[in-house]
Amino acid sequence: MSSKTLTDGARTGTEPAPPASASARKWWILAVVALAQLMVVLDATIVNIALPSAQADLGFSDGNRQWIVTAYALAFASLLLLGGRIADLFGRKTAFLVGVVGFAAVSALGGAATNFEMLVTARALQGAFGALLAPAALSLLNTTFTDAKERAKAFSVYGAIAGAGGAVGLLLGGILTDALDWRWTLYVNVAIAVLAFAGGWVLLTNHRDAGGSKLDVPGTVLVAAGLFSLVYGFSNAETHDWDSALTWGFLVAGGVLLVAFAWWQTRAEHPLLPLRILLDRNRAASFFAVLISGAGMFGVFLFLTYYLQLNLGFSPTKTGVAFLPMVGALMVTAQLGTTVLVPRMGPKAVIPLGFAIAAAGMAWLTGIGVGSDYVSAVLPQLVVIGVGLGLVMPPAMQMATGGVAAEDAGVASATVNAMQQVGGSIGTALLNTLAASAATDYLAGRDATSKLVQAQATIESYTTAFWWSAGLFAAGAVIAFLLFRRGVPQQDADAAPVVHM
Repeated sequence: MSSKTLTDGARTGTEPAPPASASARKWWILAVVALAQLMVVLDATIVNIALPSAQADLGFSDGNRQWIVTAYALAFASLLLLGGRIADLFGRKTAFLVGVVGFAAVSALGGAATNFEMLVTARALQGAFGALLAPAALSLLNTTFTDAKERAKAFSVYGAIAGAGGAVGLLLGGILTDALDWRWTLYVNVAIAVLAFAGGWVLLTNHRDAGGSKLDVPGTVLVAAGLFSLVYGFSNAETHDWDSALTWGFLVAGGVLLVAFAWWQTRAEHPLLPLRILLDRNRAASFFAVLISGAGMFGVFLFLTYYLQLNLGFSPTKTGVAFLPMVGALMVTAQLGTTVLVPRMGPKAVIPLGFAIAAAGMAWLTGIGVGSDYVSAVLPQLVVIGVGLGLVMPPAMQMATGGVAAEDAGVASATVNAMQQVGGSIGTALLNTLAASAATDYLAGRDATSKLVQAQATIESYTTAFWWSAGLFAAGAVIAFLLFRRGVPQQDADAAPVVHM
């Protein structure tokens, strides 16, 4: 297949004729990619609401419960760069379809689980296939849309899904658990996968932009072990605290392995993560933005879910519905940020503004109390947070992958996903630990048997997490302002991705 860059609606003589037009085909590809991305993002949260039901059904302990979530995160984060490089080496269509089929198969395995071990194994395998699917999906988007305006619209949709997918997962998880059974939070992936596979089979072509390269095996081992250790160390902090030797041991090991990986990439003949991807200032700033937004978002999803269900008495379904205003605000500003503001003002103005708005929303959310109600104490704050995150995540994802050479699109996309996943792991561990300490400090010297005191202690834990999330977003605003270049970014024509219709 020709590797010549195709313009909108143009094709080479060897290309098969598109079903309607090249332009229409692009948007159908976006729909397929968005569907697959939704499936991956949903599974980061959809199982959370179903955990109590799954635990009661399979009879595993509270101590083991966290591994249903952690197993997915560990496999996903540690294998992302490998998955991205596989997509570059062997073809994005192949990686995409294998990822979709594999994800659906192990989701069905998890839904049919008869014991804890079977469910944890399925979740880990979900993470592994997700690590193949997610970078393939994002790199397909990156190489399909090269026109600046069309690319901005495509990334506004993709970024909105990445940012709001966690909240949608809570909603869908609640509906399926209430109406059917916890197992359907996993079975639903099979239905989504059928649509994504059919669309991918018909619409995608399998071009290998890095077909002449080889897999960097030492680099793969170093980065996989490093990311695994880092995520495991932060996850371990949730159950064994920060002073645990196991926690610090894995965190230090992860740091050392990642430094060794960076050193090796300067010497490898076919590096897994070419350092040229990281050297662009705007791209590096975008990676940091994705990392920080991933860490801070868990202050919204995790602790607000607890507050709505345990303090306000919301059902799982009602909890999911409560997040929808945030999703709506995020999707509106995602479109505004990527298609209007960044092209006119540049990321240095827009992304720090988004972080500042999200920080203000999180700080406002600390006003919740035992007797608060959703409409006045939660709803306006969620809308503000959604507005802020909509100005951060989609533009940052677009900037992180923009201008990357076609042969590096998969691994650049994987790096974006890795930043979001590692950020989420850091945020979960950090905020959980701080929240637990806040509750313990509040109970000290008070009557811990009093229900009112216990309720206020949980409020203290939530508001502490919200304040720290606000701090993370505020730090993101400062870092983004310092790192992003001034002005509107200009795409390098020599580095523009190649479109293979």
